[in-house]
Amino acid sequence: MARYTGPVCKLCRREGMKLFLKGQRCYTDKCGIEKRNYPPGEHGRRRIKETEYLIQLREKQKAKRVYGVLEKQFRNYYKLASHQTGITGENLLRILETRLDNVVYRAGLAASRAQARQLVLHGYYKINDSKANVPSMRVSEGDKISVAPKGKDVPIFQSVASDHLNVEIPEWLSVDQKRLAVTVAHLPRRDEIDLSIEERLIVELYSK
Repeated sequence: MARYTGPVCKLCRREGMKLFLKGQRCYTDKCGIEKRNYPPGEHGRRRIKETEYLIQLREKQKAKRVYGVLEKQFRNYYKLASHQTGITGENLLRILETRLDNVVYRAGLAASRAQARQLVLHGYYKINDSKANVPSMRVSEGDKISVAPKGKDVPIFQSVASDHLNVEIPEWLSVDQKRLAVTVAHLPRRDEIDLSIEERLIVELYSK
């Protein structure tokens, strides 16, 4: 599975905003963007002329980095979204939101999407009582994601079960903290996806 393995704080600094890629660390003074709120690199503090293409590119890069996918997979998601009925940009975000690793993160069953991917790969989750170990698996309305028996003693799951869930659960998910389970009540609408991403710019970039 291809994935980014470099320093993630540089990604936030590159986009000029917190992407919350390192869990609770992003809420502390140790956050990279709190220390150096300018792009990384030797010329990071220089002013860059913002062209139309650059603005569109930055929105695309931001979405890729938030969800932890690389270019080829992101482009395939866009092609899929463009063939679905409805607004292409909203379809794209809905596809990304319904990835298994994102659902696990949104439900508070992992501290970050990166941690969610690792836990999924290690087989700590099940979908409708069936094994699920592919982070990019997409969930559907009515699906139930639960923690596998071998994960009951993992500290993060014990914290969730003890009402230490410090995340805001989106309305399209229903979480049972005691049973460590989450049900997809319905597929997310655009107003239920709390990301400051202008998907219209991504569509314009790929439409060229």
